[in-house]
Amino acid sequence: MIRCRERERLPETGPLHRAPREPLGPGRLVLTVRDRPGPPPLRFETDGGGRILLRQGGRPVLTGRHEGEGCCRDLLLHRLDGYRSPLPPLSAALQRSPVNWRHQYARRLEDAPETPLHDGRWQLARREVFEPGIWGEDFVREWPGARLELLCGGGWHGVLPLRPLSPPDAARVKAYRKHAREGTLAPVLLWWVSFLDGWVILDGHDRAVAALAEGRQPPCVELTLLRDEAAWRRTADELTEARERDRERLAALPERQRAAMERGHGDIVADLPYEAGPTPLWPADVSMPR
Repeated sequence: MIRCRERERLPETGPLHRAPREPLGPGRLVLTVRDRPGPPPLRFETDGGGRILLRQGGRPVLTGRHEGEGCCRDLLLHRLDGYRSPLPPLSAALQRSPVNWRHQYARRLEDAPETPLHDGRWQLARREVFEPGIWGEDFVREWPGARLELLCGGGWHGVLPLRPLSPPDAARVKAYRKHAREGTLAPVLLWWVSFLDGWVILDGHDRAVAALAEGRQPPCVELTLLRDEAAWRRTADELTEARERDRERLAALPERQRAAMERGHGDIVADLPYEAGPTPLWPADVSMPR
């Protein structure tokens, strides 16, 4: 929730207090967002006929439609000018300070008027390891159009910028390249989008270009909507019922093997509240641009 600040008008979606935080070790933080029932200012919409739209504060910033038959279809995208990072600019001094970027981005997202936050549990996690190709051939550099080759099951697994990328020799990028060489570059803020099986860049387009120009993978913080409680509790109940049905077979196993399986079951159930949930596709409230 947002604290009041003098002489500053709070956005209508802004809360009155900070959202509860759940630290999960040095690299993860979970926010429990309340009093933002949605739809949020930055959201994906659908017309129910296969077309999608990304809207920010009423402005369409991306349109998409599927092409092809069966499970291995392409998603044709067209991005429009107008996307604005929901975070204020980062100073050089802040980047060189020993800041906890998960907490920093959490506060900035809460205070910003055009973010994807809505009621639910959101994880901000440091992301240091990506599969090969994510920041190579699967980093979309062309503008404004893009064709995402969806794998069977609907996934793509890449990184999609929401504004044109600056050239590596642009003044702002050159300043960030110095931070990249120094090891003080602030992380790129990525938003995990489940139906893409990939990410969009919320903040840090120039920082991403700078890191790549220096031959480095950009440091990242990943924003993910977690499964809601009803969904993960259903899964936990199903797993527990399956274990109970199999109890006779488990009882016949050697003690060490049985103990290992019990620990495995406990670990799986304990992780369920922190699994990624589906990114909502809100109903389109107006006709979509073609």
